[in-house]
Amino acid sequence: MTPARIEPGWFEELYKTDPDPWRFETSPYEQAKYAQTLAALGPDSRRFHRALEAGCSIGVFTELLAPRCDELLAVDASPTAVAHARHRLAGFDRVQVDHRVLPEDLPDGPFDLVVCSEILYYWSADPLRELLARLEALVSPGGSLLAVHWRPQTKTYPLLGDDVHRILSAETHLVHGYQLVDDLYLIDRYDRPRAPTRPG
Repeated sequence: MTPARIEPGWFEELYKTDPDPWRFETSPYEQAKYAQTLAALGPDSRRFHRALEAGCSIGVFTELLAPRCDELLAVDASPTAVAHARHRLAGFDRVQVDHRVLPEDLPDGPFDLVVCSEILYYWSADPLRELLARLEALVSPGGSLLAVHWRPQTKTYPLLGDDVHRILSAETHLVHGYQLVDDLYLIDRYDRPRAPTRPG
């Protein structure tokens, strides 16, 4: 039977054993993916007033994203990972790193950027649909929801990256704005249009 989600304790045990279990700091895969993830946000001139990064881990991508955000809230389910991320990001005044378990501790919106990188396949399909609806509701007009996921088979996660992105495409009420299909990962950005302005 597929579990409803990977429980937070699983991640905490990983980080207690290895402070960088997925080699976020050193993996060429991660570095290439981070560059493409930033590119998916649009031109460097596009800034985000308030952003949320769900599943920030030890804050490697958070550090790259922070210069484009006036405020950035990064969250993770592992207290050990959060401690590492806080240390890494100590010099960024406008970055807050919180220990939060999703969806129970989902922060209040709105956000004009919600980043879900390598996290949404930790839920099975029905709980994921519920989480996606709540994440989407956080996106402000003119804002974006960005999803990035590993594609190959795993033995642990309830869903594959392709499954996550198919569900997102089928369920979202946002407008698809960008896609990158790599052999190893998918990137999709969905945007909430701004309300039209009245003439005069």
